[in-house]
Parts: sequence; C-alpha cells; structure tokens
Amino acid sequence: MPVARAASSARTQAALGAARTTATAALAVLLVIVGVWTSWSTAQHVLFTKGRERGNLTITRCDEDRCAGRFTPLTPGAEPRAEVTIDATVGTEKGAELPVVVKPGTDQVVRTGGAGFFQAWMPLGGALLMAAVVIGGGLRLTRTAWATGCAGALLLFAAFLLS
Repeated sequence: MPVARAASSARTQAALGAARTTATAALAVLLVIVGVWTSWSTAQHVLFTKGRERGNLTITRCDEDRCAGRFTPLTPGAEPRAEVTIDATVGTEKGAELPVVVKPGTDQVVRTGGAGFFQAWMPLGGALLMAAVVIGGGLRLTRTAWATGCAGALLLFAAFLLS
C-alpha cells in the first residue's frame, strides 16, 4: 500500500507542477498578446499611412489628457482642419509642430515617424516588462526573462528618447 500511495503522490505532484507551468506560460503569453492588441489600435495608423491623410499638427492648447491644434495637410486630397486632437502623452508643448496622420473618419491624429512608431508600441513595452517578471519568477527561465525585460525596457526607452 505505501508504494502505491507514494506513486500516486508523485503523479499528483507532477500534474500540479505541469498545471502551474502551463498556467504561468499562458499568463505570460496573454500579457504579450494584450500588449500587441492594445498597441495595434494606434500602430496600424503609423505603419500603414498609404491612402491616409498625412500632415503636420501645430499644437494650440493642451488639457490633462489631450492636445488640440491646427492640421496642415501634406498629402494630395487631404483637407486642412481647424482643430484635431492627439493624446497628450506626446510630450510636447504649445506651438510645437508634429508630423501626424489622421485616423480615418475622425478628427483624431497620431504621431508618425520614429517617435510615433515607438509611442504606438509603448503598451507592448510595458507588457513585455510584466511578462518578464512572470517568465523569470513563475517559469524560472531567467535568460528568457532578461531578454524579454530588456526588449520591453528598450522599447520604452526609445519612446522616451524620441518624444
């Protein structure tokens, strides 16, 4: 009897370990997927500008979370607009001129160029940092955790430098 109980206990421990590893890996993957999903809502406008209204935004005022200004088009067929809005996270001040693209069907714009690219992917950078903690602490994959964390930190640092 004791041998059967020990074998059963070993199988139970193995199953619990496998379940823990699977759940932790799923959490890390979920974090990265959510980061990509969140970033993509802005990044698609920065990456695929063909056929979209591109131009410059001259900032005239900023609130707590949004800035507004005048849009001067650079592409044929684009219309000048008296006021468009952009997220205030761009790190700019009144009078600054930014290259932007208009989100289709709205008066919202997103920054383009290198600064816009890295700002669009900032949620992914944060998700990579969180996933690194899960990978290192839960899965005990320290090299993978360091690589994931460094990738996230570099993404956030590049966004900070180019703002």
